[in-house]
Amino acid sequence: MDRKVRVRFAPSPTGPLHIGGVRTALYNYLFARRHGGEMILRIEDTDSQRFVPGAEDYINESLAWLGIKIDEGVREGGAYGPYKQSERRDIYRKYVKQLLDNGKAYIAFDTPAELDAARAATPNFQYDASTRLSMRNSLSMPAEEVKALIDGGTPYVVRFLIEPGRDVVVNDLVRGNVTINSSILDDKVLYKSADDLPTYHLANIVDDHLMEITHVIRGEEWLPSAPLHVLLYEAFGWADTRPDFVHLPLLLKPDGKGKLSKRDGDRLGFPVFPLEWHDPASGAISAGYRESGYLPEAVINFLALLGWNPGDDTEIMSMEELIKKFSFEHCSKAGAKFAYEKGRWFNHEYLQTTPDERVAALFRPVLEAHGVNPDDYTEDYITRAVSLVKGRINFVADLWDHARFFFTAPTEYAEKDIRKRWKEETPAILTELIGVLRALPSFKGTEAEPIVLKWVEDNGYHLGNVMNAWRLTLVGECKGPHIFDITELIGLEETVRRMERGIATIKPVQQ
Repeated sequence: MDRKVRVRFAPSPTGPLHIGGVRTALYNYLFARRHGGEMILRIEDTDSQRFVPGAEDYINESLAWLGIKIDEGVREGGAYGPYKQSERRDIYRKYVKQLLDNGKAYIAFDTPAELDAARAATPNFQYDASTRLSMRNSLSMPAEEVKALIDGGTPYVVRFLIEPGRDVVVNDLVRGNVTINSSILDDKVLYKSADDLPTYHLANIVDDHLMEITHVIRGEEWLPSAPLHVLLYEAFGWADTRPDFVHLPLLLKPDGKGKLSKRDGDRLGFPVFPLEWHDPASGAISAGYRESGYLPEAVINFLALLGWNPGDDTEIMSMEELIKKFSFEHCSKAGAKFAYEKGRWFNHEYLQTTPDERVAALFRPVLEAHGVNPDDYTEDYITRAVSLVKGRINFVADLWDHARFFFTAPTEYAEKDIRKRWKEETPAILTELIGVLRALPSFKGTEAEPIVLKWVEDNGYHLGNVMNAWRLTLVGECKGPHIFDITELIGLEETVRRMERGIATIKPVQQ
């Protein structure tokens, strides 16, 4: 590549960042890093009526949590700022004037009511070469009348002048050449005097050019705007430095047809936002991947493979490995079904290779949520408890169901296990076992286990009944990790205390 790769992620602060937007940001980041380039975060806030307080901070926090590092942006600064479009008004005015002066755009005064009337009168009305001269604009009105309206403060818009009958070729690195005839394009609004701001189309072109963006990587939904953008680059005389386009496949519903939506997540029980979102208007709370217990590395790996593959069967890849392998040659043209169950699988896999100390730290808030003060336990104790059950979980929150007995003694016992394992002679055998345990030279599991098993054998006891009845007193049911790992961790006195409570509390169930 002749120019240094520069890409941009340009979200609008109109609400939480959708997981599809996260994937777009990720692909921008992977491509930039793969080619030693730079990634810019540009906030596109020209639609002032849809601005949502807190959305910009949410976007920044989401990308930081996921490990998508920004080189230039509102927070990071840079030589091409400002990086918020609402702060670039003076820049845009210059380029609006250039288009008007060169006859590439014109001023229109049509009111919303007049536009509605035109749409009602003409089926499939489009503001273009076939209709523009019948509307109220600088092409159909005397120059002095146009000036008088502007001087009088009449609201107006600036529209791009589209010449019909031309085949516009959009070169896309995923889809190849896409040809669209200009006759189907309308004269898009580029600027609105009411708020002195450009629309998306003009602001994007100007910013991408001035910020020296080499590749515009965005969602498939923006493909219809690409021919307009090609024509705008030509109108400004920037065709030679126009960035390459990449339109990514849509993320589709896990079932049925159509684009992935928040309703799909609510219906099937998975998040569609990276972080939990608190709607400032309604107060509604939407689930986030972070708060749902996903590791950021797992989310990144999962999203990377939705619409792209490394060219082989590799699934588990770190960010560094994704960067090394990433190429648009292996990007799909077809939409990618959002296989949320696969996301859970990725999280399980990543949890298994995550150091126990980190998982234990993530488990602390879960303990607090269940009324357990983690400060009552050493870090080593919590870490060892986590290590014994980590293989059974998909999320950190699942640890509570598998490890709670390490932190709270059972007060109830599973009836099905009592029915199967608790016999008339069980209390006497467990009382005898308490004596064996107290006499052990060491309570370390590997040393205690052979002595206890020999005691069971020497007395002719039923091994399954004894061990499961013992587990029942410790855990509350007949499940969990190796029993001697449990007893070693909770210690002799707690083991005996639980056994004595079980002996006093549990009664055989009549068959």
